[in-house]
Amino acid sequence: MTTTLLPLKSSAIQLRDAIEYPAAGVSSKVLIKDNNCQYNLLCLAAGSEVSEHSSPRNATVNVIEGKGILTLEGKDIVLEPGVFVFLPARALHALKAEQNLAFILTLSEPH
Repeated sequence: MTTTLLPLKSSAIQLRDAIEYPAAGVSSKVLIKDNNCQYNLLCLAAGSEVSEHSSPRNATVNVIEGKGILTLEGKDIVLEPGVFVFLPARALHALKAEQNLAFILTLSEPH
């Protein structure tokens, strides 16, 4: 069973308090999950990379802090605070954190 930071009811969290960067690589915390969506806080250490892959689910990225590059279907997107990206199901993508990078990754079922 996955441990979540929030209960499946009206609730709130201060994201700054939940951000924890690993010494290297990626840290992921499930904020909340239901049958249709999963909301994750991802924290990547500066210099970390996630190799090209795809997901069977739609996804969004909402950057909280830091800087990185998301390569989405061959196009580079600069990730910095305030950037919001939609990734359709099965879209090839890769990620590199230029600085410590934190974002909300939402996974949802495609229609």
